[in-house]
Amino acid sequence: MANIVFRNVTKRYGGTLAVDDASFTVNDNEFFCFFGPPLSGKSTILRLVLGLETPDSGEILIGGRPVNAVSPAERNVAMVFQNLALFPHMSARDNVRFPLVERKVAEPQIEKRVADVAAKLHIGHILHKPPAQLSGGERQRVAIARALVRDPNAYLMDDPISALDARLREETRVELKRIQRELGKTLIYVTHDQEEAMSIADRIAILDNGRIRQIGAPAEIYDRPASTYVARLLGSPVMNILKSVRGEGAVEAAEGRIRIADTAAPVDAVEIGLRPEDIKVRPWPVDGKDDRGQGRPALVFEVEPLGGYTVVTLAAGQARLKALLRGQPDIRPDAMVAISCEPGRVHYFGQSGGALAR
Repeated sequence: MANIVFRNVTKRYGGTLAVDDASFTVNDNEFFCFFGPPLSGKSTILRLVLGLETPDSGEILIGGRPVNAVSPAERNVAMVFQNLALFPHMSARDNVRFPLVERKVAEPQIEKRVADVAAKLHIGHILHKPPAQLSGGERQRVAIARALVRDPNAYLMDDPISALDARLREETRVELKRIQRELGKTLIYVTHDQEEAMSIADRIAILDNGRIRQIGAPAEIYDRPASTYVARLLGSPVMNILKSVRGEGAVEAAEGRIRIADTAAPVDAVEIGLRPEDIKVRPWPVDGKDDRGQGRPALVFEVEPLGGYTVVTLAAGQARLKALLRGQPDIRPDAMVAISCEPGRVHYFGQSGGALAR
């Protein structure tokens, strides 16, 4: 078993609280992702797992074994650093071989493992080159191969594909997910890219200034964010968060331009959240009539056609909303439209920013 457990772990650097009372479990064979903005504690957690940092308090377990006092070498965890840390005087092949040579693995076994991982990452044709002669994407793949060639308890990856161009990044993350499934190993992955986190992780931990704000499957967190902080992190465009007031049998926002007929809405809700894809946009007047039962009027502020979908910015009173529409609808700036949202698609938040159940 290679599950990884944090129990009330705290880490400070001087007056800076990098990890604040973190408790979580990464299951055996799980692809687990830490996601959050810069300086939220993602890389520090990886360094604590690896043993490069010691917690000020709390306990870390790997495979059920407490490792607070165990050296990095004895933890048997492989790491891909953000800066790659390839040896410049070695060829790519020797960089990949290095962890096995250091552990005195038999030469035939080294060659077999190097060949296997090179085939998985499509780097066999560049193994003879030194890092200086490789592209950024090739160096990334060599660094990943150096970690994969081992047989560790778990793999740790600190934003390993951030330097790649968009297309290669897409291809590499698909490969990483496939390889993790084939290896059947625990993999902890750190990223600040929400698309990466959503597409590859079995579960995500959302971090905020060293604190874990929510853990769950990507779809669970997206559909049921635990707070406005989490709601704003996932989604492109981000969720619209609006101050709300209770009306008669409804919740209103944006100076009455949004009205949600929802008798089950929490009485203590002070904000509502609307995903851009959940906002319905129709011509105004609706069917030639000023029928507010079909939506309230709003002004089209900006239109961004993006091929398969279009992002429309709407002015509803003083509020600005983002709506995500399929295709390229015939909508122009300064046009009047009707906007609405199904009650079941509305998120409610309380005074402290926490999500409220309907």
